[in-house]
Amino acid sequence: MRRIILLLLFRLLVAAQENDVSIAETQEPPTGALKTRFFSMGSNNSSFQRAMGTLPQSRLVPDVQKQQKNKPTQPSKPGGEPKPSIPGSMVGYIDNAIVESQFRIRADAAFHNDAPDRSEFFYAQYAGLSQNAPGPNSVVSNLNFQEFHLQVEWALTKRFSILTEVPVRWIQPQSTVANVNPNLPPPFPNVHVAGLSDVTAGFKLAAVASSNQYLTFQFKAYLPSGDASEGLGTSHYSVEPALLYFRRLSDRVTLETEMGDSHPIGGSFCPQPCVADLPSPPAAPPVSGGFAGDVFFYGVGPSYILYQGEHIRIAPVIELVGWRLLGGLQTICIPDMGNRCYDQEGGNVDGTNIVNLKMGVRTSIWKHNSFYLGFGQAVTHSVWYEHIVRAEYRYSF
Repeated sequence: MRRIILLLLFRLLVAAQENDVSIAETQEPPTGALKTRFFSMGSNNSSFQRAMGTLPQSRLVPDVQKQQKNKPTQPSKPGGEPKPSIPGSMVGYIDNAIVESQFRIRADAAFHNDAPDRSEFFYAQYAGLSQNAPGPNSVVSNLNFQEFHLQVEWALTKRFSILTEVPVRWIQPQSTVANVNPNLPPPFPNVHVAGLSDVTAGFKLAAVASSNQYLTFQFKAYLPSGDASEGLGTSHYSVEPALLYFRRLSDRVTLETEMGDSHPIGGSFCPQPCVADLPSPPAAPPVSGGFAGDVFFYGVGPSYILYQGEHIRIAPVIELVGWRLLGGLQTICIPDMGNRCYDQEGGNVDGTNIVNLKMGVRTSIWKHNSFYLGFGQAVTHSVWYEHIVRAEYRYSF
């Protein structure tokens, strides 16, 4: 009798187990619940083991491959070299060697330019010196001017970028000493003019690009978009190759340098002898090198981060910038007995040196914003200007 009762109980357990298996075929329970249910019944009973054997093994073992397959995959990073982490250029007058995408606004106010048409670097030859001279109708011995520059640079890679710059110029003659119109008696009017100047386009290519230094070749082309007759441009194309260098000497000290040449393509000429009142003989040969000339330039600028907070850096900067003229002419007055500009001639400026000392402060806010305010002073007798004040905002992205 006892065996019959035990046999009936055993068959009931097997039947219940078969019902659980049929339910498991349509609804998959958690693996941990299955293990608890089956092993709590005692795994030593051979009939119970046979009942467990009817369960698929996939119900007892987690489907690791399925879980790995369903696990979301992280997107792979795009190829190419990552951009070095670098604090940014600190200088305000030397060109930036770092290849980066940036938007820059710059405003200059310069005072006392005594030879604006020198080598046709700032503006074109005075119109009274020769029949085809493209420059202004007046000789200015003291010129103040302001310029507003909008520059955009776009880094295609960490080593290569393209750039363009659009300048607007305001000129205010302070002393006009001659005019092309012989019927206009002195004193001559000081005519103020404003408008678009010569637009620039170019690129940068870095031979070395790391978190501590950049060695960059820069090439700029100047387009004659300014009205040369108003003193807003040079009336010729120019190309400007340059070598730029940035070096971080420590966490706070950086050194930046530049060296290059501004080379005119075309430019005006003045027949020999280049004197305003002398008639130009037919087929007169141009002055060798013409009125425009090459200008070699260089600069060095150390900076020191005086304050470095969590989001703000303040760095004083000192820059020494120089130019050496390798050719060209400038309009020179020939005075009369009353020391007035009786006549004008083209004087040779080959070998002229111009050097400026610049001092300023660069303030960087967060990672993208930078402000510069600086002052420049001429330290040579020949000048592009005696004093200059510069303010700049730069946004890097």
